[in-house]
Amino acid sequence: MIIPLLKGLALTLSRFFSRPVTVQYPEERRPAPERWRGIHYFDPDERGETKCLACGLCVVVCPPKAIRLRAVEADDGRRYPEAYEIDAIRCIYCGLCQEACPVDAIKLSRRYDVVDYRREDLLWDKEKLLEFGQTREA
Repeated sequence: MIIPLLKGLALTLSRFFSRPVTVQYPEERRPAPERWRGIHYFDPDERGETKCLACGLCVVVCPPKAIRLRAVEADDGRRYPEAYEIDAIRCIYCGLCQEACPVDAIKLSRRYDVVDYRREDLLWDKEKLLEFGQTREA
């Protein structure tokens, strides 16, 4: 009866004198693993626009159907996305959209802090994805 109590006390004392593993999160961040897939972003071209051709491959390959795309054609015959939305709540961060893109327009960063107070803020449109691309972490 006293043996388990002494074992628990010994474990507590051994942990008490060891180095803490607490990370002070907003100031310190744990490095994400090399193959981590975080939030999406559009890699902007030299004009600051998206490279997306609005081919729709990312929409087709997305398992939870978290991507919505509305394509239009410019006067010169070039297609571009008029509206591009990713629902971050539905997304499973599989990376298939990145793999399917023929021009590497959509990418997944190593940022892991996908949190917000409202569901509407987790619906990322084209402008928000371009903003993520300009402010992504190295």
